[in-house]
Amino acid sequence: MHLKLGPIAALCLALALPAVPLGAQETSPTAGQSTDLSFDAYLQLLIARARAEGVSEATLQRMTVGLTPNDRVIRLDRAQPGTPTRSGFPALAPYISTHVNSVRIAGGRDVFAANRSALLAVEAEYGVPAEIIVAIFGHETSYGRIRGDFDLARSLATLAWEGRRRELFANEFIALMKVADKGYQRYELVGSWAGAMGNPQFLPSIYLKLAKDGDGDGRANIFSNRADTFASIGNYLRYAGWRPGQPWGVEATVPAGFDWNAVETELVAPVCPRVHVRHSQWKTIAEWRALGVRPQRLIGDEVLASLFQPDGPGTPAWLLTSNYRAILEYNCSNYYAMSVGLLADEIAR
Repeated sequence: MHLKLGPIAALCLALALPAVPLGAQETSPTAGQSTDLSFDAYLQLLIARARAEGVSEATLQRMTVGLTPNDRVIRLDRAQPGTPTRSGFPALAPYISTHVNSVRIAGGRDVFAANRSALLAVEAEYGVPAEIIVAIFGHETSYGRIRGDFDLARSLATLAWEGRRRELFANEFIALMKVADKGYQRYELVGSWAGAMGNPQFLPSIYLKLAKDGDGDGRANIFSNRADTFASIGNYLRYAGWRPGQPWGVEATVPAGFDWNAVETELVAPVCPRVHVRHSQWKTIAEWRALGVRPQRLIGDEVLASLFQPDGPGTPAWLLTSNYRAILEYNCSNYYAMSVGLLADEIAR
């Protein structure tokens, strides 16, 4: 059997990046073109496509004047690892101890308290708990403090020109021009070397698809407006399939001598297989109880969940719902998704 994953997780695999969502169209202005075009010549192809797709001349001028290739971006892209082949996995506990620490918990509680009304409004509209939204905000950019300082126009043009994933990054460059055409200045459009931007670290194409105006001012400003940031993260997770009223997961006790082979998954994930292979079969909470697995928090007997005990027998285990899979759409990593869920639980305490 194959496990169907959403388009956000699919692009994570394509990019081999930690937090890049959703897929992009497989079209490019360079179809059939040689890969040995000069940067300036290739940039003119990108500009022509953006112009044909309605981007204004004023935006194209201010966003591309003086652009040169960024050698550092090329080095970072080529240094990205491929799919790991080793069978082992680093322990989860040390990762959690450094990513769900007292500083991050306190920061999340402060953000929650300072933005309570906006967060609860987003929760009511999108069905995603406020603490989950804050936890993602915290993990992505340390609550807005670390968002990257690469000139996105330069980075995306460089990555498209380099050609290793040309169509993907050409599409993102065009999407960035469309974002800029909404009135954003070039100095505002900075972020990671691979194009992720703003408080939620959206790619430009994701901004165009999922960014939301959270305060009614007519603009979805994910760069400096927290209400818009929260609404955009909420919309992202709703799009990823978040189910209101269910937790992301609950800690559970597993009986001694539990037969893991009997519940081993038969699903084969088409993307991020090493992430999903570690989860058990899906069973209802009632079925897990019948096998001796006991959830440690209230959760409905009819809820479907998979069992996850990442560090082996005698260590913490969790029953994970489909909402955990929604977090994985943001970043296809068990370490990331677990730390988001556990940080959210601490923020809500």
